[in-house]
Amino acid sequence: MGIDLKAGGRRVGHKSSMKKVKTQNPYNKLLIKLYKFLARRTDSKFCATVLKRLHMSKLNKPPIGLHRLSKYMSKKEGKTAVIVGKVTDDVRMLECPKMSVCALGFTEGARKRIEASGGECITLDQLALRAPKGSNTVLLRGPKSREALSHFGHSTSVANPHTHTGVKPYVRSKGRKFEKARGRRRSCGFKI
Repeated sequence: MGIDLKAGGRRVGHKSSMKKVKTQNPYNKLLIKLYKFLARRTDSKFCATVLKRLHMSKLNKPPIGLHRLSKYMSKKEGKTAVIVGKVTDDVRMLECPKMSVCALGFTEGARKRIEASGGECITLDQLALRAPKGSNTVLLRGPKSREALSHFGHSTSVANPHTHTGVKPYVRSKGRKFEKARGRRRSCGFKI
């Protein structure tokens, strides 16, 4: 069985995102270096997973709120929550339980509330000194189905007719008078 050269040929130029560091952030670059070393030398699944998540794009590192975090960490006393992403505050939650959290970043409010309840906020490099193999940790992720994602188009390609199918426009109101003319119906130019 040969290669269909007319249909596109060999798949070249598709290197893994783990081969080349795409981030420009110097701290993230150092974290990638550190966890690459740990993953290689310790054969730890935890380090390999953290490394894989550090390479991900911002969209694939969704933030996690304090309420969701506290829900996941209930009945897990003495363990550290590890999030390769940001921890955000949740004003709807009245009191924050004591917990140890390790993340790429914290919002000001989230950090204040965790520390006020007697918990601690640490970075991934501090965690590497404390638990190089990820012992006594709980690796968590934020929800990927955020409301913001419903507004993002071009998930396939720009030429694809379904690029804008199911993409929610930022509209003040959903009515007859709002963004219903050119581009939204066949009789007026074109429809997306």
